[in-house]
Amino acid sequence: MTEKELKQHTKYLKMAVKLAEKNILSDGQGGGPFGALVVKNNKVLAKGVNRVTAKHDPTNHAEIDAIRKACKKVNSFELKGCVIYSSCEPCPMCLGAIYWARPKALYFAADKTTAARHGFDDKFIYDEIKLPYKKRSIKTAAVKIDGYENPFNLWDKKTDKIKY
Repeated sequence: MTEKELKQHTKYLKMAVKLAEKNILSDGQGGGPFGALVVKNNKVLAKGVNRVTAKHDPTNHAEIDAIRKACKKVNSFELKGCVIYSSCEPCPMCLGAIYWARPKALYFAADKTTAARHGFDDKFIYDEIKLPYKKRSIKTAAVKIDGYENPFNLWDKKTDKIKY
């Protein structure tokens, strides 16, 4: 990484960290200590903060919030050419959303070990994903009912589909 690139990334990471700090100090209207940005061509397209507790929504993480806003702004489900900056290493859910959004890069400040030291430990989720269904802590089972594959067969036949 060049010095110029490092300076650029540092600028946006500091913005993400400040968003997280501001979110914590928002008199109960915020959420956890997380902030994220979506940037394209050195312009901030969207900002997001963790609003899990404020919105009673376990999916309202900073990265998801920023991705949703940026996608609306660019009118696409993809964020090609964009960079995501997060105050912390994304959890498994956010990492999945980031991959689905297809940005060109992801940069984060604090890592998951730092987050775990402060009570935000996602290791159990990473561990659960690797387990066979029968060994997971939440009962998980595939139940193949009649017609279970019909939606996929219809999708395969659809001529005007938008692939993603």
